[in-house]
Amino acid sequence: MSHAELVGSAGVAGAAASGAELGLGRRAMFAPIAVAAALGGCASAPTVSGPSLAAVPASTPTSGAAAATQVDRIADAYLTAVLKRRPLLGYFIDRPPERHDQLADNSSTALTAWYAVEDALLARVRAVDPTLLEGRPQWITFGALKERLEASVQQRICRSHLWSVSQMRGWHLRMPDAAKLQPTETAAEREQALSRWRKLPAYIDTEVRLLKRGLQEGYSATRSVVRRVIAQLDGYLALPIDADPFFGIAERTDDPRMKAGFRALVADEIRPAVIRYRDFLRDTYLPRARASLSITANKDGRACYEAMLRGYTTLKRSPEEVFALGQKAVAANRVAVQERGRALFGTGDYAEILEHVKTYPQDAFDGREAIIAFARARVEAARAAMAAFFERLPEDEAVVEPYPPHLDGTGVSSRYEAPKGDGPGTYRIAVNDPKQSRRGREEIVAYHETYPGHHLQIAFAQRLTGVHPVSRVTRNAAFIEGWARYSEALAEEAGLYESPTGPIYRRTWPARGMVVDPGIHVMGWDREQAVAFIRASGRFDRTAADRMVDRIATIPGQLTSYDSGALEIFALRKMAEDALGGRFDIKAFHLTVLENGTVPLWMLRAHVTRWVRAQSS
Repeated sequence: MSHAELVGSAGVAGAAASGAELGLGRRAMFAPIAVAAALGGCASAPTVSGPSLAAVPASTPTSGAAAATQVDRIADAYLTAVLKRRPLLGYFIDRPPERHDQLADNSSTALTAWYAVEDALLARVRAVDPTLLEGRPQWITFGALKERLEASVQQRICRSHLWSVSQMRGWHLRMPDAAKLQPTETAAEREQALSRWRKLPAYIDTEVRLLKRGLQEGYSATRSVVRRVIAQLDGYLALPIDADPFFGIAERTDDPRMKAGFRALVADEIRPAVIRYRDFLRDTYLPRARASLSITANKDGRACYEAMLRGYTTLKRSPEEVFALGQKAVAANRVAVQERGRALFGTGDYAEILEHVKTYPQDAFDGREAIIAFARARVEAARAAMAAFFERLPEDEAVVEPYPPHLDGTGVSSRYEAPKGDGPGTYRIAVNDPKQSRRGREEIVAYHETYPGHHLQIAFAQRLTGVHPVSRVTRNAAFIEGWARYSEALAEEAGLYESPTGPIYRRTWPARGMVVDPGIHVMGWDREQAVAFIRASGRFDRTAADRMVDRIATIPGQLTSYDSGALEIFALRKMAEDALGGRFDIKAFHLTVLENGTVPLWMLRAHVTRWVRAQSS
């Protein structure tokens, strides 16, 4: 899972490159294929005041050039509006704000104002005829914007701001990450740093008010998630001031006045606010939080889940369709596991194979540092193997770094953090239980997060020239996580798995997320059913399975995105191989998939289809 996705809202992640238009790699952009009708529909744009919208004409463009200009201006306005609403986001997508003294306004009033901005921009997107963009890079920008805005509007029914308690993406995780990037080089920046983080206690108190309102109106997080967040907050509060991430802002300077100011701010204002939040969760919220894992226990929960699925996958599939497709893929993977089990262990019994894999003696680690060292070695081996499959590789290095000790074992997952500025991409590895870790499993995650997975794709996208910067905030989980899941298989094709258990482990989990996620939220599964299904993969013990269940509870639909995207990429590759035969070029296929950055899955299919037709002729 990418760090950028954690920072964004459902279905959104940050990272890509700068420029005025979408980069086309080495080929000219194709015309839209069989999607113009789906994108059509015009509406007059309402007038919304504000500097980010003023430059966007309200008229309907009638020529290709006018339509392209309109799309560029809408994209400019959307990016400006998003960064104004979420000033910390700029640090994660290499577009830091001019001033460094603002936090997001998390009030209901600010949210209502944001809805008006979204509505105005969506109306103006819909006023553009996509057929006018044929052969132009703005077709990609147009489709990504329309997908993002429509999905966001659909997700309003979730009222997520009223049940925002999350061990995966809560403010208590995002704010310390942003604090690491706070500029402090000049006197003015140091003053702005103090000004910004003095706003944090009020932000926290607003979160409490929103959660209280959520309880009154029928929205809450599930109790098991609340318990995890309380444990994370306890871990933070147990840190000495000198190790506090907010005091760390001042520790990066030699300014004694700033250090004194931040020490007082942390001790007298920020920590008391965190204590108020923690105590509210423990004493008031937890007893009233929903017992059910399913989002359908919240008001309008079914509609919310459908909206979340669309946001994460860019597909309009029902939960039942996702569930059935996942079951089919899991069954096929089971057969593949049995085939490999016969070859490695001499048995085709699925349960016996999993037991052999779990107890494979060469797979054990002797401690936390051994896991980290192993991951670093596999990342380096993967990087060296990529030249055979890709025409170009990202310039940025990928490094492996553990979480701070106070977060280990609290439910955080391993994740990828995209390069910032000239820094490396980071595989943030979770070392929750060294005794339960296995080499085959650790390899899969390393390839998923770095090469040929998240790091290769995201760092590559960040170096594309000419990409409209709005692509940094219109990305979707199905493409990002789908590519990473596809990469787990590509690593096997490249001969990267050092442990013979890796190729078996790799097939035990994929597509189960498409089953267990709607299973929990729509099909009526309880915790024990979900845990049993997750553990049947052989990839997770009881503790890890419980963590996975709570992850699904707090981010409904997200776990379906991995294989929704991967199955599409696999299908597109098979289509290309069948059509091109001996002319199929794996490097050219991968470039075709990656060269436009992150796009909705329906746009990816159109692009690859066009490429196959061009190669065939």
